[in-house]
Parts: sequence; structure tokens; C-alpha cells
Amino acid sequence: MTQPPFSELPLQPALLDNLTSLGYTRMTAIQARSLPSILAGEDVLGQGKTGSGKTAAFGLGLVDGLEIERFQVQGLVLCPTRELADQVAREIRRLARTIPNIKVLTLCGGTPLGPQIGSLEHGAHIVVGTPGRIEEHLRKGTLRLESMRKLVLDEADRMLDMGFQPALEAIFGYMPRKRQTLLFSATFPESVQVIAERIMTQPVKVQVEEAHDDNASIQQHFFEVPDDAQRLTAARLLLLQQRPDSAVIFCNTKKETQEVADELCRNGFVALALHGDLEQKERDQVLVRFANKSASVLVATDVAARGLDIDAMDLVINYHIARDSDVHLHRIGRTGRAGSTGTACTLFTPKEHHKTIRLETDLDMSIDSEPLPPKNLLEAPAYKPAMVTLQIDGGRKDKVRPGDILGALTGEQGIAGGQVGKIDVMEQSAYVAVARDVAKPALGKLQNGKLKGRSFRARRIT
Repeated sequence: MTQPPFSELPLQPALLDNLTSLGYTRMTAIQARSLPSILAGEDVLGQGKTGSGKTAAFGLGLVDGLEIERFQVQGLVLCPTRELADQVAREIRRLARTIPNIKVLTLCGGTPLGPQIGSLEHGAHIVVGTPGRIEEHLRKGTLRLESMRKLVLDEADRMLDMGFQPALEAIFGYMPRKRQTLLFSATFPESVQVIAERIMTQPVKVQVEEAHDDNASIQQHFFEVPDDAQRLTAARLLLLQQRPDSAVIFCNTKKETQEVADELCRNGFVALALHGDLEQKERDQVLVRFANKSASVLVATDVAARGLDIDAMDLVINYHIARDSDVHLHRIGRTGRAGSTGTACTLFTPKEHHKTIRLETDLDMSIDSEPLPPKNLLEAPAYKPAMVTLQIDGGRKDKVRPGDILGALTGEQGIAGGQVGKIDVMEQSAYVAVARDVAKPALGKLQNGKLKGRSFRARRIT
């Protein structure tokens, strides 16, 4: 399918100009197939993987039809995780930046309710949030949806996987019947189909099989290990051979995720676990460190990793074969994105041959086991990532901005700007990645200097 230009769409001139300034000139497949129906006010049922451009598709639909003068919630986006909600809200704000006074509010669990209630009292045009927290606000009467005209369910399959169906059912009861509903999902199990049939009206179905420009951008490799006890050794060998800046190891259980991450750390890797038992603050810190390249390995469950938005993922390791073929595709789709190449390695034991046969049938591919890298690689020390993370006990509530942190680090007798990596400012804290070889002087600049005329505690996270 050819990529038509955005200029063919009946969008406001301000939105079209902004798309051009953002470098969005031609639509992705899912945008070209869904946007005409979205802008026409039809319900849309879309299937697309991470990286397919679906957020911009429904985001443009939300922004284009807003009545700016009415400070009431006109659009609601439901996401499975706080990280995805934050990512979606950022994208909508980018799309809307040339239209004055549009307010996009994020409402997620894991953060205090009070400030959110205060923000709602000032009004918002679009709310993005997780089902549990949205239901709580509706129940308390702090969020009202009588003016809502557009509902988006993003990654509906994962919301159901995570047990949000009761919350979703409750939320639907607060909504006007006359509305536009857009549902996007990477997979379409029966549970998603049942909800779609109940809440949508004659939806236009849009299906995009592959989010990558080229299947060849992902090289798949399969390795047979004698038994479960050999999986960790196999994973270590692959990491030592590939030496990826960013690798994700997918495990099937929370317990195994933590155990694998702990073992890798004991063997010298900088590895982090991501699973549902983490506190929100711990989860935020894990994602920050992985995204800023100060941790090179993330060990995660499928549900916990949903919403990850890392541009340059070098390697994916399936510690076990995924429970179904759609999940396998979603896992390996984390690498080889945005025109880059990536590698996906899958481990299996002789007892799992039936799973490889299922993958061969479902994905129309031939699976041949390859020999693992030589065991003498285990004698070499584990490699360390190029960056480390420094945490500052001051954030948005203290009016701290990324530019303040950069200035403090690179000021008089400071480190070079090129030695400063990603800066993340949260509500009550901030994180900055710096080159490993200048971590000590960089920390000293933060501990002994000032931000906004104030001294803040700072520490290195290991």
C-alpha cells in the first residue's frame, strides 16, 4: 500500500502545519486505513502492533474535533499501564501544540489522588488514564463524562489480561450512549471481541499485520537447551556474544523474572526486573534506567513490558517460548524498529518441541535449532553499560526542569554536554544519565551545586 500524505485528510490547517513541523508527512498503513473513518466519526476497530502509528491516528481524531472553548472532558483514552498513558498523553500534546489552550490530563494509579482532583476542578479537554484510577474518579464524582464524545481503548487485550474488565464495565456505565468508540489491540482474543460487540456500533475494521517496514529487519534464532537449568547459561552466552546496549529477556512468571535478573546481576551484568509486584516508584526507576541506557538488560513479563517505548532495542531473548504465537510476534516486535535491524533469540527444551511446531504452523516458518555461542565466553567479565543514573531529590513540584540539571552539570568546571544522556523529571524526583567515566565528578556537581537556587540531595543508583 502506498503511503498517502496527511494533506489529503480534512484536518485543520494548524494540525497539518504541525504534522509537517514534526516530520509527519506521509501516513503509516494503520493511519491511512483508519484516519478517514475516524475523522468521519465512525467507530473503528484497529489491530496494530507497537510502533505502527496508532497513537497518532486516534490522537488526531481526538484533537481535530475538540470544542476548545468548552473546558469539559470531550475525549477519554484508557490504557493498561501508567507508562503507556504517559506516552499517549505526550503524543497527543505534541499533535495539539499549535492549537492554543488544549488541556490533556493524565489520571493513573500509583500517584496521589488529591492533586488529580485539583487538576480536574480546573477542567480538561482530553483525559488519558488507567481503568482503575478512572473508575475511582467516576465513583467519587470528581470526573464527569456527560460531555464526552470520543472513547479510545488502547491495547485492549492487555487491559483484559491485567484484570481490568470489571473496571471497564463500570466505566462504560458512566458514558453517554451517543459517542464515537475507537478500540485498538495487538491481538483479538474472544474477550476483546465480546467487548467490541457490546460497546461499538458497526465499527470499521482495520488490520495491519506487521508494524515493521521489512520482516528482514528482525533476525530470528532458536536454541535448544538440554533442560530448564541450562536456560540462564544460554542467556548469558547470548548476551556476552551480542553485547547489546538494550536487551529484553521475556519470562512467563513474575517469580522467574526476578530470579533471572538477580542471577544476571550476580554474574556481573547490570540487569533489572520488571513485573507486577513492583511498587510504582520502583517501576518508574526501572524504566528510567533502562531507557537511558544505564542498565543494559531488562527481564520482564509480557504484561509488565506492555507500553515500553524504547527506540533502539538490540536484542530480545525469549527465556521460554511465548504462550501463543501472537505474543511471540509482539515480543520480537520490540526490536528491529524504525528502520534498524534487531535480533530475537528463543530458548526451548526437548519437552517444548510441540510449541516450536505450533510456531512453525502459525507463522509459516521453518525452525532449526542453532548451536549456542562457545562456553569459553563465560570466562570473560560481563560488560557494563556506558551510562549510569544519578537521582536528584527534586522534581516538577520544585520547578526543576531538564535545562536546570544540564546547566548544573555542564557549568563552570563541569562535564561536557556530550557526556550527559537522557534527563527525566518526575513529580518529586529527577533522573539524569551520565557517562560512566565521569559519574563521580558529575555527582559532585549536583551534590555541591544548586538547582533553582536550592540544594538538593543527589545519589548514584546502582
